Amino acid sequence: MPRPTKGQRTPGSGRKKGVTNGDTAKLRELILGALDDVGGREYLAKQAIKNPTAFMSLIGRVLPKDVKIAGDSENPVKINIAPALTPEQWANAFSIKNKTGE
Repeated sequence: MPRPTKGQRTPGSGRKKGVTNGDTAKLRELILGALDDVGGREYLAKQAIKNPTAFMSLIGRVLPKDVKIAGDSENPVKINIAPALTPEQWANAFSIKNKTGE
């Protein structure tokens, strides 16, 4: 096989599709470990009330970017829009206490 010219890659070189960078995997493990150390799910729920902007930014990063929804004439897609909740209503609905200083 001829060597690639300047600026070209050797076919098949590089990381295979779907393989996570080792540093990224280690960083994710550290972040999840720190989350467990501070209370995990309960901590995130408190942060949703205390820092809603940062929490929604986090939600935007973990939700899928492309969602395809399909329906047909016999099973159409239905969308129900729930009323917006205040942080206090949200906390009460999910039994989370919003204490100052937490």
